[in-house]
Amino acid sequence: MKYYLISFVFLLALAGCGNDDAPASKAVYFDLKGYLAGEISRLKSQNPEVEKTVMVNGIAETRKLRISDWNKELSAFSDADLNKAAWKGLFSVSKAGNTEIYQADEEKVPVKELRVTRTDNRVSALRVVLRTHNSLYTSTDTLNYVPDSIYEVRKSQEIRLLKRKNYRITGRFKH
Repeated sequence: MKYYLISFVFLLALAGCGNDDAPASKAVYFDLKGYLAGEISRLKSQNPEVEKTVMVNGIAETRKLRISDWNKELSAFSDADLNKAAWKGLFSVSKAGNTEIYQADEEKVPVKELRVTRTDNRVSALRVVLRTHNSLYTSTDTLNYVPDSIYEVRKSQEIRLLKRKNYRITGRFKH
């Protein structure tokens, strides 16, 4: 009897062991990071000319150039990936026509909204709204990306006791 009990406990313990090397679960929400990795690869190979405008508090500077580091250029978009383990289950998902809308009301999640618009089953536009707020600092970012057309990062910063700052970086693809 003792042998059966020990065997039973051993089998239960063995059944409880999981495979820690198992691959991570698939994306629950839109795979923004994966989509941008594909876009970055495509843009690196095409090396398009971009008319880039940087505006700080209404003062703008524009240049035509070729982007040497698309990872860095689009990092604000990649950083807004919804599929972080800590954010699982924190986004509501809705659909309006050909647009998927992911929203979070959680204070700890800076990504407040992601809108993915599709045309003919291809992403035709992305819009991300990020918001960070604490007692000293409030920041709101709006990111827009339209493949082969435009990417834009708008940022509004309010730091207590300092003037509000507004930034805008716009890249228009030249064809």
